Amino acid sequence: MNGQWIDLSIGLAVGGILGLGAMGLILRGRARRSKVLFDISMQLNSTLKRREQMELIMNTAKRVLPVEAASVLLVDPVTDELFFELAQGDKGEEVREIRLKAGEGIAGYVAQSGQSVIVNDTKGDPRWSNRVAERTGFVTRNLLTVPITNRDRVEGVLQVINKNGSRPFTKRDRVLLEHVAQPMAVALENARLYEQVEQSLEALKTTTAIKERLESELQIAGTIQMSFLPRTMPSSQEPYDVCALLKSAKEVGGDFYNFFKIDDDHLFFALGDVSDKGIPAALFMAVTLTLLKGKMNPGLSPGELLTMVNGELARDNPLVFATIVCGVFTCSTGEVVMSEGGHCTPYVVRAGGNIEAVKLKKSLPLAAMEDAVYHDGYLTLEHGDRLLLYTDGITEAENAAQEQYSPARLHQFLEMTPGMSSAEIIDALLMHVFMFADGAPQSDDIAVLTLLRR
Repeated sequence: MNGQWIDLSIGLAVGGILGLGAMGLILRGRARRSKVLFDISMQLNSTLKRREQMELIMNTAKRVLPVEAASVLLVDPVTDELFFELAQGDKGEEVREIRLKAGEGIAGYVAQSGQSVIVNDTKGDPRWSNRVAERTGFVTRNLLTVPITNRDRVEGVLQVINKNGSRPFTKRDRVLLEHVAQPMAVALENARLYEQVEQSLEALKTTTAIKERLESELQIAGTIQMSFLPRTMPSSQEPYDVCALLKSAKEVGGDFYNFFKIDDDHLFFALGDVSDKGIPAALFMAVTLTLLKGKMNPGLSPGELLTMVNGELARDNPLVFATIVCGVFTCSTGEVVMSEGGHCTPYVVRAGGNIEAVKLKKSLPLAAMEDAVYHDGYLTLEHGDRLLLYTDGITEAENAAQEQYSPARLHQFLEMTPGMSSAEIIDALLMHVFMFADGAPQSDDIAVLTLLRR
């Protein structure tokens, strides 16, 4: 209680000495400074860009602390050097090119010690560095430097130079500038977070643009890939019923098939699986199909054809290869000559319902080895017999328990197919595989080709 009376007495005494007018000036000065700090806190919400925030804060502070120049120096986290983030005054642009070593000058001392410093006579202070003055020609009489601290870590310093009217800086000036530096630390933190968000958004935009472009390119590649495959199935007037289907796991797959008439009595067919996926697989598939069709002629057996095509593909040491099975069907006799390169075992479904695996002499996939040799195998399709070719996307299809569809399930399925057309068998087989997978994603491409002798 006595302390309160003493404070009140001192206040009345001061009021008596200074007079009511002087007291009013002091109160108005304090009110002005309080308004400055309020304005600064409001400006933190006006923008999230670091430079703009600091410009606004400094311009507001200079209204109550008039000086010739002001600057913000930040600590480089890599080198510990101080660099001028913001420099106001006639030499601002020149000053911004300068970097101060750790501990150099008054600014370096404040950044290392975390203590505010008032220097009203720069010439008499041993910490003073005239490197900025030599570069710019700017004469510094006095300066006030305070740290910008964020969570006990000095992020930089705020410095004002040459108080107007040749007056010295006071403790009251120091307190004001320290209050100004506090929201600057918040501004730096907010700006850093904002920059990270901006960078993330920019990266997302770039990634999205790349993804959209790649998706577009993949769609185009998929369209080009499908253009290499037969678009129409033979008419019912032909002595055979052939049908094929390709279902890629992605936009562009690695499986392929083809069939075409060599002459009126011979039909060529092929089905394969490229080891890779995507655009590299599509390009390899396109080259393989082009070579198969370009080199096939009536006097060439499937084994001879694959030996020639393999020599072309393997010559450039490609990073991919392709398993394949192909053959020539003679319409008049039902004879089939076939050759294979590392592919799945074909099946024959006899008209009576028996299922036979086609035993062909094994060879290497195309492009695996340049001097590989491919062999011919023979079988005969009687009327009503069917040949089935497929890729491992069928037999290796998995369900959620990672069980595979397997050749055994394919064999069981084929036992149910007598009397079906080629298109009906393919549709039923895909349905059988997908029901087995029970919603598990398709992990590999699927290709199927069936050939029925009518």
